Amino acid sequence: MAKKVLVVSTSPRKGGNSDLLADAFVKGAQSAGNSAEKVSLIGAKLEFCRGCLACQHTGKCVIHDDASRIMEKIAGADVVAFATPVYFYEMCGQMKTLLDRSNPIFGSDYKFRDVYLLASSADADSSAMDGAVSGLNGWIACFDKSSLKGVVRGTGATAAGEISKKFIDEAFSLGKKA
Repeated sequence: MAKKVLVVSTSPRKGGNSDLLADAFVKGAQSAGNSAEKVSLIGAKLEFCRGCLACQHTGKCVIHDDASRIMEKIAGADVVAFATPVYFYEMCGQMKTLLDRSNPIFGSDYKFRDVYLLASSADADSSAMDGAVSGLNGWIACFDKSSLKGVVRGTGATAAGEISKKFIDEAFSLGKKA
């Protein structure tokens, strides 16, 4: 049975290294017969969570920006992959802001079970992704029906498009298994 796969590219650079990993994951998922969509945060309007917790009572955020639309897509997907550049050994701020804004789906009947992380960094050591993996695992811990199924640690890529074919292939393979 085909799955609904959503890839959220949180990179501020179109065609950046993590964005290319996102594209490869989508292609892999589609090659396996799944429906796959990429949502980019480039140009998205995302405000910070205000911590008001109104969403815990209404299921909706009081802030009217693009986060609500994206959260709807995340909640309705069977598989969710987040693609992020790693800055200072952590996920990018855009991804963290989006994860913080997921509070409205916390108590909902979300569909996603499998979560993936597609990360790229200038640092050549794969441990540079540990902070991003830990941060995403913290988010996943709040969604007890889901788990982290795979991580691409795309190291040694600074300039846009510099990501190694090895990591592109790895993202494609993970997408195909999703």
